[in-house]
Amino acid sequence: MLLMKYLLGEANREERAAVKDWLSAEEANRLYFQQMQTIWNQSKTLATTKVVDENLAWQRFQRRIHPEEPVRKVERFAWLRIAALFILIAGAALFAYQWLNREAPVQQLAVHTQTNTLIDTLPDGSVITLNKNSELSYPSKFKEDTRTIALKGEAFFNVMPDKKKPFVIHVNDVSIRVVGTSFNVRSENGATEVIVETGIVQVTRGNKTIELRPKEKVTVESKDTTLAKAVEEEKLYNYYRTKEFVCDNTPLWKLVEVLNEAYGSNIVIDRPALRNLRMSTTFTNESLDQVLNVISLTFNINVTRTKDSILLR
Repeated sequence: MLLMKYLLGEANREERAAVKDWLSAEEANRLYFQQMQTIWNQSKTLATTKVVDENLAWQRFQRRIHPEEPVRKVERFAWLRIAALFILIAGAALFAYQWLNREAPVQQLAVHTQTNTLIDTLPDGSVITLNKNSELSYPSKFKEDTRTIALKGEAFFNVMPDKKKPFVIHVNDVSIRVVGTSFNVRSENGATEVIVETGIVQVTRGNKTIELRPKEKVTVESKDTTLAKAVEEEKLYNYYRTKEFVCDNTPLWKLVEVLNEAYGSNIVIDRPALRNLRMSTTFTNESLDQVLNVISLTFNINVTRTKDSILLR
């Protein structure tokens, strides 16, 4: 072993140069050598108290029976015993060090939802509310410089602040980067929508980047070449998290969209003139029939059920 020869002082010039090159190549090599050197010095101390005394007695015996034989062989034998002791101690210490400092393999975790929403807590303490028919994937342990996850579908993020480790979401071909904030991300048919509630969110696609603040949103279509933000006053997007349908001068077509998604229904506005009728109310834990009844009374329209749809006319 080259390091053994180096510590014993028996390495030639080329071997010493090789060891020095190896030490300067990586910090881990230098730390490993320091551990070996420490163990080597300790082993010499142990050997001095016991092995050398035995060898002196052996040398005296050898001089009596073979006065012409050099003592160098006996000394060599002593150092070989020290080297064997060193190898044993060093091997045990190295095994213990690697065992105690081993890192558990980082696994990629995935959370799926189908007909229900789900609240999940990530390794950093961030809380995610995942809408139905959605998927979230993330590592069991985040890296030192970033917290990166991937999303399919829709989720609301309440991110744990950490300025040294940004939180990054990949959805479609869009990257969303934050430090500590709350916002909603929705992916549907290749389009990505981001709505911010608190903090600042950075949205990037290709070489284009935009910053969003509270009550601002951006919708990125697959064909878009620019990023344009808009004001978002509506709160309907949050229904799956709050369990409320909050209408604030909301057009009927938008409420119908959310109702179809929430209840798995097929409500159809049968007359175009009804689409932009505005409603201001909040539905809390009402059934679909109750919501439709309020719509009917508010706008004086008929609700007709067919085999596979509900018609508003």
